[in-house]
Amino acid sequence: MPAKRGRKYGKAAGKSVKSAMRRRKKGSLKSGKGGKGGKVKNRKQAIAIGLSEARKKGAKVPRKKK
Repeated sequence: MPAKRGRKYGKAAGKSVKSAMRRRKKGSLKSGKGGKGGKVKNRKQAIAIGLSEARKKGAKVPRKKK
């Protein structure tokens, strides 16, 4: 029987990703340092940006794998 695992990400991380997804749909989510890059169209990229923002705010998000 496998061991039970808790949540991987905190609630704040989910909110941050949700916000990034909304901004992607609206067309205001930009990539790159300081949002100087192009518009984000890729769903996975939007999720990555949302998690990165959550990490900066100090939300419960596992560290990036290298």
